[in-house]
Amino acid sequence: MPYIDESPTMSPQLSARSQGGGDNISPTPPEGLAPGVEAGKGLEMRKLVLSGFLASEEIYINQLEALLLPMKPLKATATTSQPVLTIQQIETIFYKIQDIYEIHKEFYDNLCPKVQQWDSQVTMGHLFQKLASQLGVYKAFVDNYKVALETAEKCSQSNNQFQKISEELKVKGPKDSKDSHTSVTMEALLYKPIDRVTRSTLVLHDLLKHTPVDHPDYPLLQDALRISQNFLSSINEDIDPRRTAVTTPKGETRQLVKDGFLVEVSESSRKLRHVFLFTDVLLCAKLKKTSAGKHQQYDCKWYIPLADLVFPSPEESEASPQVHPFPDHELEDMKMKISALKSEIQKEKANKGQSRAIERLKKKMFENEFLLLLNSPTIPFRIHNRNGKSYLFLLSSDYERSEWREAIQKLQKKDLQAFVLSSVELQVLTGSCFKLRTVHNIPVTSNKDDDESPGLYGFLHVIVHSAKGFKQSANLYCTLEVDSFGYFVSKAKTRVFRDTTEPKWDEEFEIELEGSQSLRILCYEKCYDKTKVNKDNNEIVDKIMGKGQIQLDPQTVETKNWHTDVIEMNGIKVEFSMKFTSRDMSLKRTPSKKQTGVFGVKISVVTKRERSKVPYIVRQCVEEVEKRGIEEVGIYRISGVATDIQALKAVFDANNKDILLMLSDMDINAIAGTLKLYFRELPEPLLTDRLYPAFMEGIALSDPAAKENCMMHLLRSLPDPNLITFLFLLEHLKRVAEKEPINKMSLHNLATVFGPTLLRPSEVESKAHLTSAADIWSHDVMAQVQVLLYYLQHPPISFAELKRNTLYFSTDV
Repeated sequence: MPYIDESPTMSPQLSARSQGGGDNISPTPPEGLAPGVEAGKGLEMRKLVLSGFLASEEIYINQLEALLLPMKPLKATATTSQPVLTIQQIETIFYKIQDIYEIHKEFYDNLCPKVQQWDSQVTMGHLFQKLASQLGVYKAFVDNYKVALETAEKCSQSNNQFQKISEELKVKGPKDSKDSHTSVTMEALLYKPIDRVTRSTLVLHDLLKHTPVDHPDYPLLQDALRISQNFLSSINEDIDPRRTAVTTPKGETRQLVKDGFLVEVSESSRKLRHVFLFTDVLLCAKLKKTSAGKHQQYDCKWYIPLADLVFPSPEESEASPQVHPFPDHELEDMKMKISALKSEIQKEKANKGQSRAIERLKKKMFENEFLLLLNSPTIPFRIHNRNGKSYLFLLSSDYERSEWREAIQKLQKKDLQAFVLSSVELQVLTGSCFKLRTVHNIPVTSNKDDDESPGLYGFLHVIVHSAKGFKQSANLYCTLEVDSFGYFVSKAKTRVFRDTTEPKWDEEFEIELEGSQSLRILCYEKCYDKTKVNKDNNEIVDKIMGKGQIQLDPQTVETKNWHTDVIEMNGIKVEFSMKFTSRDMSLKRTPSKKQTGVFGVKISVVTKRERSKVPYIVRQCVEEVEKRGIEEVGIYRISGVATDIQALKAVFDANNKDILLMLSDMDINAIAGTLKLYFRELPEPLLTDRLYPAFMEGIALSDPAAKENCMMHLLRSLPDPNLITFLFLLEHLKRVAEKEPINKMSLHNLATVFGPTLLRPSEVESKAHLTSAADIWSHDVMAQVQVLLYYLQHPPISFAELKRNTLYFSTDV
């Protein structure tokens, strides 16, 4: 007999549907809203909960209808000389489905008009009460479920005709849906009623939460919830001895706590796994390949009882094999392919292209996204079975690692027992993973629906103000992460505030977004103990004090003003502000009105005034970075504090005598940020508007000789101050990349940071070519990165040599 989960783990779809959020559902009915307290908001939420439930009820009725559809013809043939199934088999497989269908059809028909002609005082508690009173039918269905499933399986194996029927049942789509039908297996449909009871119980929770105590529905809904919960409890207590694998060794119900896709390093290669954390065991599985229409299944790779699971110490981690990161340029190539494919798919859709061509492009895009997902994570998450074997996962963020570690450690506080699962128990447990999982799809964008938000493209300005709630003084700092291409990347880090319980950073960062939907803030305690510092390149030994995540909602973020917010994490509150500039806004270059400063002034004007070949600001920033920032992890990638950058900008613009003194005191990331800002604020990019289209064509050439010819000709076509400054910067970036083992900045990383700053389409060009903000990122930015990378990977280029070699280049630029 199946286990019906009373916790929200079984039905993750609910929280999205019933806007009340099913995350913290208590086993007893929640307190109703006090009379008059936010009643308006509560009743509005009530309507949202009901309309969401009504939509899912329509889907459920369509599923039951699809299940009943083959029943009549099967019954008709049962009495003929060539029956597909016997009457007995039909009655076993379709037991109580007709009754369940009629109960829900009547419930839906009565509830629908009440929701459609909405009135806040309308009562529908009696409908839920009646639905709950008919749960006896579900009890009968549940008792028969296992036999029904076994019978259907046996009949499928012995009868070809029935196998065809049971592998592809057609379910009608909702009235307003584009899809008229979807194909579902009989096995999947037979599971729906079991899922439904849990779903209805959770909806009752949400309804009660948003129904005022003095509303006539309140007592009726309370009664319906009581009946439903008692029903679920009675079923779960009636434990069938064959169901041992869904109970723990102590006889308690085993529940799924967390699951997700992780990259495992196994036999020196990376494998995508679906990892399930149950109340007493961690199970690592992979999805089995099945033929179309077949119900998907998991194959268990290994499991560790939590009683035997330990996390290795930094010393033990040091001794384990090191992880070799995937080359950056290959990751960027994948991103480039994905972006190009996205553009192609959009074009096909806009031109009403063939669905087969779109499917082919989507398949290609998925393959590239899958490779990126597999090869981009670098942060090791090691776990060890005290009876022997160690396992290594790679994650893209310290956030995920601490989430998994905390979830495991929380469960380990309970009195756990070690055990060994028999092969049958393991099979049943792995079988339950498919129904229980909360993460259904690999996190790649090709899994998203077209109408889902494509995320934000542009610049997010974040000020991290302060934090409160620390129990004792510590050395504290924060990092900021945003998602990009399905995984999270660390983008900024505040300075360490020493020995305090109330750090006040007030530091501003500018973070580039590439289709991002979430911002994460992590708060760390800095570890200065040299003995604890791990040699493992990607290991972070500083202790996470708290972490939180917020959705980047375009409506909230896309305002001209700062939006201040507080994020709560384990009792710690971090105050921050943010505002967003879209990429097309950030492309606007505003020339400086005054010709005295250096920011926003033509490079030729500045070099002429200074009587220099390379602007003073560029030389000074480069010199300072090479003096004390060349070994800084993430130099040029980690944002400097915006207020420091603005202070340096003002000093350079005023040509202040104290420039050198200020530079020597300033945080190195602020100096790197000032250099980037200088190039970004030039009235036209360093590699010029005029030559931009030719650079784009040159980098796309596939013949190496033609590409070399073209790319060198384009450099010669630059005005001298631009060319000399570009070559000066190129040599500096190469020197930074030589320290990649320490600073983690490869040529590729540096090209990604500087490419879009040195090379941009003019505004006219952008408007002519681009259909959306996403396209701005996708195609052009990738090509800009490739142009700079080409020159960075090229043997040294000297100005004099370049000017001497006038190679013939057929196309006039």
